[in-house]
Amino acid sequence: MDSPETIYKTDALIAADIDAYLETHQHKTMLRFITCGSVDDGKSTLIGRLLYDSKMIFEDQLASLEADSKKVGTQGQEIDFALLVDGLAAEREQGITIDVAYRFFATEKRKFIVADTPGHEQYTRNMITGASTADLAIILIDARQGILTQTRRHSYLAHLIGIKHLVVAVNKMDLIDYDETVYDQIVTDYAAFANDVGIEAFTPIPISGLAGENITSLSSNTPWYKGPSLVGHLENVEVMNTANQAEPLRMTMQWVNRPNLDFRGFSGQISSGTVKPGDEVRVLPSGKTSTIKRIVTMDGDLDKAVAGQSVTLTLADEIDCSRGDVIAATDAPPQVADQFESTIVWMDEEELLPGRSYWMKIGAQFVNATVHPPKYLINVNNLEHLAAKTLQLNNIGVAEITTDRPIIFEPYSDNHDLGGYILIDKMSNATVAAGMLHFSLRRAQNVHWQNIDIDRAAHAQQKHQEPRVIWFTGLSGSGKSTIANLVEKRLYALGKHSFLLDGDNVRHGLNKDLGFTDADRVENIRRIGEVAKLMADAGLIVLTAFISPFRAERQLVRSMLPEGEFIEIFIDTPLSVAEERDVKGLYKKARAGELKNFTGIDSDYEVPENAELRIDTTKMKPEEAAELIVDKIVGSWAYTI
Repeated sequence: MDSPETIYKTDALIAADIDAYLETHQHKTMLRFITCGSVDDGKSTLIGRLLYDSKMIFEDQLASLEADSKKVGTQGQEIDFALLVDGLAAEREQGITIDVAYRFFATEKRKFIVADTPGHEQYTRNMITGASTADLAIILIDARQGILTQTRRHSYLAHLIGIKHLVVAVNKMDLIDYDETVYDQIVTDYAAFANDVGIEAFTPIPISGLAGENITSLSSNTPWYKGPSLVGHLENVEVMNTANQAEPLRMTMQWVNRPNLDFRGFSGQISSGTVKPGDEVRVLPSGKTSTIKRIVTMDGDLDKAVAGQSVTLTLADEIDCSRGDVIAATDAPPQVADQFESTIVWMDEEELLPGRSYWMKIGAQFVNATVHPPKYLINVNNLEHLAAKTLQLNNIGVAEITTDRPIIFEPYSDNHDLGGYILIDKMSNATVAAGMLHFSLRRAQNVHWQNIDIDRAAHAQQKHQEPRVIWFTGLSGSGKSTIANLVEKRLYALGKHSFLLDGDNVRHGLNKDLGFTDADRVENIRRIGEVAKLMADAGLIVLTAFISPFRAERQLVRSMLPEGEFIEIFIDTPLSVAEERDVKGLYKKARAGELKNFTGIDSDYEVPENAELRIDTTKMKPEEAAELIVDKIVGSWAYTI
């Protein structure tokens, strides 16, 4: 290979007139794409070659690349183009991609942002991150290896996420002497897989990323190939924003722009359609209609705005519109619902707990969402539907999902912004899943709240008391049931209307179908929470005595009730003390391995962080604790100890 200094020159216009250089790029269309596939298929090397061939590397970068290639490269004394993208120390040491790397380059016809995504299965979540904004995916296949599991997984995910344009780049053709027969067999195998998945079209290209064959121009080593070069194809693919302009108007409100008393605009990015002053629009979820008065930008008002543009719209009428609302075409508005079927890609080390409440972010909307047990998992190798009770890392499944209030949505296949979402764990704030909504469930539209004349306030007034849910939580053997029983006896003596829900008693009836796995524990508490809420609606003081080991579920029940009505009482008994009591012999069985998923032994208990009352049973007798709790129930809840 010739010295890079003798063959490599960046665009002279950059140094001569940077303003003129930027002007030439200002009006070019932008294509976002990703490279994906299995480990060592050559993704980073391909991107490095694209950057090199498009003259996007400066002299100091080139010098550094040469030095790094000799020190940590994998190509001997030759340039290792992968080092242009693999920036993490761990990536260079192992010769793999771990994180998502974004790079910009441009040709005479178009600008590009490419995301180099990792091939390892454990980093699938990073691949999804890169794919979420892509118009095109390059699926790399090592010509020596053929189609592998990660090839199928990444292809399926790209299709699932809605990427319309797929390029199957059969890489490292130089290592099989550009054998047309091998290439044809790989394309045939991929076509069969694509047909099963539902991929309608893809573009196969034989390449060598390292040698630069069929990258910017057609190679003489593949005279049998009659298609476009890779860059030639990338320059002519239709970008998503152009296609979205033909769809009905959708703009999710990001911000109410109110710099002074004389201006009120609604800011956001148009996800689909076009809009002009005078157009009639509908604001959801309120359903109010108005017309567009102005389209405001930093550079002045526009006569028209299209998908992909970020603008501020002003309306002819004063309409209540806030963050998360959607401005849409009057005659073709999106749907509003609170129950859906969805495909979910699970991305967390901790498995899904069906029934647990997660944060759901869909566009600018932020709601509580509960995932029901999966209908099935999808085997990416043969697309077989597998039975499952939960979702684990990298699982792809279909499940029903419920939100705590109606959200504005469209099927993901129609609108990525209003159909795609992420789930966030409330405790760790980690993103645990990405999902695509299919459709709303019919019952979400047919089931409505029935107006009842005798409401919860009337029930409470009749009983001359404030309803409460007194939630006792603590380890098995801590004394929850004993103290709760004493509290109810005292309330009864005072003429109060109460009811005690005890963990063991409820499992004989309402929850007898549940076991003691984490998922079953979550569902156990969810059901109890719903029952307790109904009893509180009837004006009762409800006492519950459950281990309820997870903060998320206790918080879920708290969120079901009016503020101040949920009272969490932590019966704080050290594990050693609870184990000494062991009235039921459960700890002994758990220690012997005869009782699985026992809280405190092989299942976690999450100590309350902000309980209204903490009872230390090593310092306070049950009778004293009961008196203190009753004093708080009957007296002022401002009481503190």
